[in-house]
Order: sequence, then structure tokens, then C-alpha cells
Amino acid sequence: MKNIKAVIFDMDGLIFDTESIYYRGSQEVADELGIPYDAEVYNRFLGVGDSEIWATYHQMYDEEFGSDLVNDFIKLSYERVVDYLKSGVAEMKPGLLELLSYLEENNIPKIVASSNNKDIIEDLLKKNNLFDRFSNIVSVEDVKNAKPDPEIFNKAHEVLGIDMDNLLILEDSNNGVIAGHAAGIPVIMIPDLIQPDEELRSKTIAILDSLADVPAFIEDKK
Repeated sequence: MKNIKAVIFDMDGLIFDTESIYYRGSQEVADELGIPYDAEVYNRFLGVGDSEIWATYHQMYDEEFGSDLVNDFIKLSYERVVDYLKSGVAEMKPGLLELLSYLEENNIPKIVASSNNKDIIEDLLKKNNLFDRFSNIVSVEDVKNAKPDPEIFNKAHEVLGIDMDNLLILEDSNNGVIAGHAAGIPVIMIPDLIQPDEELRSKTIAILDSLADVPAFIEDKK
């Protein structure tokens, strides 16, 4: 592994503890509409873009509940989650601020590459005084294919203009790790809701418990 010259951050489940909020909003609305939904269903879509999730919901539920009710589920759960996020309930993940300070002290630029919408990414970063600490944002609007397709990380590589071997991706989700590996960029996984299996581990350069562990890892590789 070469010296790290830039770091690419996922957002949901890595910078912020948002996955629990997405699940909460989706579960509440599903219960209200009588649609069978649980954490196992939610976890299947970690790191996947909205359009793909919504298409799969229609495949899962249209026959029993009809497309109109499924559209209501999609619309209302999205609105519920956005309301929660805009209320500022998303907490920063442990070790984030220490890692950002370390990268800044070592003049290592950092950007966000997230399957989320740009307005939500910007809103969360601004509410937590983090917006100016990232030099750029690559969002779902900037690509045609969501993770696990590598397009979003290829775009981040293009934005940074740094050799792939000198980049580092930080991810929490299976699909994010698969996408980063497919892009040919080194990936560290900090698991959030799901622990990796051996196949996924083989696609990373390390599995760490917290963002707080990343500075020591980078130092050790110098």
C-alpha cells in the first residue's frame, strides 16, 4: 500500500449514524400501512441507491398490496426519514472528529462519496459544522449506477485526480466495499450494522472497529 494522499468517505453509517434513522422511518410507515417489513429486509439494501431500493420494493410487494400502496410506502417513508434528518437527530460516528483533525494536520484532502442525495448530504454536514472540512461531494445525482457499481468511486477518483493506489476509501456497508474494490481503490471497512464475511474481508485492506483507529493504521503504513 502506497502513502495515502486523499481519503474518500462514505456518509451513511460511517460519518453519521443515519442507518438506524432510515430503518426507523421505514419501519414506522410500513407498520402503519400493514406492509411486512423488518431489519432483515432493510439490511439487504445497505449502501444501495434509492431508485434500486424502490424498484425492489415494487417487486416484493406489488402483487400482494398493489403499486399504489407501495408508492405510498416509498413516499411516506422517505418523507419521514427526511423529517428526522432535518431535525438534526443524526449523530456523528465515534472517532470522526479525531480522524478529520489528523488528516488536516497531515494535509490529506478528503471528500464524500455517498449514495444519498446531495441536498441531504450538504444539510447534514452543515448542521454538524462539517461541510467546510470536505473539499468535494460526489452523490447519487453524479452517477448513473449506484453501489455496488464502482461508478461513484471512479467519479471520486476523477474529482481528486490522484493515483488510485494513493487513495483510501472508508466504508461501512457490503455494497460500498464491493464498489470500492471493483474500482481498484484500497478500502478500509468500519462495519456498522452488518459484520463482513470472509469473502468481503478479502476485498478490504483492513477491518477496523472505529474511525478512531484509522490514523494509527495510516501511520503504520508510512
